[in-house]
Amino acid sequence: MPGYVRAGNSQPAWLFPFIVITVLILSVLPLARLAIAGIAAFASGGVSDVLADPALWQATYYTVVTSVLGTIVSLLIGCLFAFLLTLTDIPGKGLLSFFFVLPMMIPPQVTALAWVQMSGPSSPLLKALAIAPPLGSPQPLYSVGGIALLYGVQHAPLVYLALRAGLMTLPRDGVEAARLSGASSFRVFRDIILPLSLPGIIAGAAISFVSCTGNFGIPAILGIPASIFTLPTLIFTKFSAFTSRTFGDVAVLSAIIAMISVAGLMIQDRALRGRDYRVIGLSGASAAFELGAGRFAFTPLLWAILFFMLAAPFFALVAGALVPAYGVPLTFKTMSLHAFEEILFRQAVTRTAFVNSISLAGATALCLLVVTVLAAYMLTRRKDAASRLIASLIEIPYSLPGIVMAVAFILVFAAPIPFLHISLYGTIWIILIAYFSSFFAVSLKPVVSAFHQLDPALEEAARLSGAGFFRRLADIIVPLIAPAAGASVILVFLIACNELTISALLWSAGTQTLGVAIYNLDDSGGSDLASALSVLVVLMVVAMMLLLELLAKHLPKGVVPWRN
Repeated sequence: MPGYVRAGNSQPAWLFPFIVITVLILSVLPLARLAIAGIAAFASGGVSDVLADPALWQATYYTVVTSVLGTIVSLLIGCLFAFLLTLTDIPGKGLLSFFFVLPMMIPPQVTALAWVQMSGPSSPLLKALAIAPPLGSPQPLYSVGGIALLYGVQHAPLVYLALRAGLMTLPRDGVEAARLSGASSFRVFRDIILPLSLPGIIAGAAISFVSCTGNFGIPAILGIPASIFTLPTLIFTKFSAFTSRTFGDVAVLSAIIAMISVAGLMIQDRALRGRDYRVIGLSGASAAFELGAGRFAFTPLLWAILFFMLAAPFFALVAGALVPAYGVPLTFKTMSLHAFEEILFRQAVTRTAFVNSISLAGATALCLLVVTVLAAYMLTRRKDAASRLIASLIEIPYSLPGIVMAVAFILVFAAPIPFLHISLYGTIWIILIAYFSSFFAVSLKPVVSAFHQLDPALEEAARLSGAGFFRRLADIIVPLIAPAAGASVILVFLIACNELTISALLWSAGTQTLGVAIYNLDDSGGSDLASALSVLVVLMVVAMMLLLELLAKHLPKGVVPWRN
């Protein structure tokens, strides 16, 4: 067809406008609407009322303090695992890496609930072991320190992944030359590896800080009972007490969260500016240190950390699900599967939440895959400024805190859609569109990686033979990128199925998701039901991760994050 294919290019003429319109709807429109609401609040004088509220500054203080402390904790744990699993001959690297990344995949409210069940005087597990603190003792996690600790546990895998990516490119020949010159392992680590690792450490710190800033599940479970409000939980409470000023107030609060996140990223950029970290020579993590007798100290240390990060909280979660009420010790007499039966067979709300979460996650993963295959094709075939801009716009919603994107979509769809006169606010469709926006970048990354590994000559030969775009897509491109596409679907499904921050603001009666159901059950005093539902969610996460592990050998490098 004339005009169907761009001259000198295999792209159909409609592809670029289609991707542009999609990005405008999913990225530019909600963020622009949020900016307009903030400007309107400023023009009407509403900003001064928000800024005069002491609760804002207290929430900002708690947000910054818990995020900074949580980032420090995540750096300590993440760097330890990254250096030992990437650069040493420690045994069991694959298992250690798999289990260490697991907390990142578990919903934050589940992490918080598990740790609450594991600590304090009412812990069913500690009571069963006869090591619970005396009754009347405070719950230590209901504090700034408790929130920061769980931030660190939740986001340490982000530091690990960011740092490991840099460690994999270390100059192998430089390390070997230093050793041949007589440098000790400590000297090599201090003078060569640590300086070259700074970009990964700083990047991991920035990602962790931004993730802490936007985290809703952990401060909601741990902070609200102790009247410790961060900016995301303050936004949640303002929506709960809806007034005519709510939209303007939350737009301002969301802008403050975004500014704090951007400030963290700017500090990262400032720390790396003016430094040249390019390396010359062979690279690869095979430049490993031999631990020798040290493995008898470091191996148990890593497994002990994983036990307290994962195993102990999970056992506590199971114990909390098997007792009739929070605070009852787990014994053979009190043990019961009643909570699991209630969740699976009697509670209509939890059945609805399962259906909603699985449907939303499945629809998000599959619909985004169609768009991301086309977007990845366009981004890897075009090498101009427009494609780089589009790639950046796709990344922005995922890099911003989920609470900010939820507010942006509420502002977009609070009124009926012009001309169509259809209202999406309060329906499941607004959650689906918000998921499309937030997880577009997650879906795109594995597919782009696969496209970069394709030989363009295969498609070019088919084009010269007269094959149309969709024929080339079906017969050549899709079969070759199928493993990466499968990984994309699983990753998006996994993240979307356990999402809370976006759906916490967008849900209404009948549109509850699993994350919302867990939070609501715990908030209403049904800790046994919340624990039972959380156990099922954790098992689902592990099953999906194992499925990704089985696919790993067919995927491009870096798609499965925990694999070495």
